Amino acid sequence: MRKIFLIGLGAGDPDHLTLQAAKAIGRTDVFFLLDDGEPRASLADLRERIVRGYSKPSRRTVAGRSPADSQAAERMLAEHLKEDETGSFLVWGDPTLYDLSPAILEEVLARGTVEFEYEVIPGISSVSALAAKHRVPLNRFQVMTGRQLAEGWPEGVDELVVLHDEQQAFAAHPDADIFWGAYVGTPDEILRSGRVSEVAGDIAKTRADARTEHGWILDTYLLRRPRAH
Repeated sequence: MRKIFLIGLGAGDPDHLTLQAAKAIGRTDVFFLLDDGEPRASLADLRERIVRGYSKPSRRTVAGRSPADSQAAERMLAEHLKEDETGSFLVWGDPTLYDLSPAILEEVLARGTVEFEYEVIPGISSVSALAAKHRVPLNRFQVMTGRQLAEGWPEGVDELVVLHDEQQAFAAHPDADIFWGAYVGTPDEILRSGRVSEVAGDIAKTRADARTEHGWILDTYLLRRPRAH
């Protein structure tokens, strides 16, 4: 039966690759190297180096766009992975945090056209790397998107992890403390922190300048209501 690994590569630092991930890469016959269309050459080069460094010489690669639906993934598996082979999807960060790959594979399995078993190999997410950089524990944070934050701060929660905030919804909360990072774990890493009212303008400019320089931006932040004294 086909075997699939969803391998978390970490946030971008080669040292974030776990031993479990390295072993799974070494067992892989076919790598599905998928991108979402953003010009992220530096990350693509890093991924290629990781594959070359830990994979077997006979491995094959299939390049393409990230499948937007389970039918696209089903076709890729049927066409490129033999019955007794192992294939891997390489996912930045952790495959279980804001990634659609597990849900897509579950849909493929439910249809029963292509039989396989799959395993998720956890990785260090950008959220974990960002929290470590700012030395902030995550045990009380709620994960949400920028779009959700724009609808209002959730009731009964004081600490947030915010992903994919193109509209910079944090600006509506000037009294909160923000711990922001872009390209976390890579050589281009940028970190900012402070009261939103004091650093929002700097973050907005830094973010815009970085997008212009690199052609893309991958950032996230922690947001915390000020603690009562």
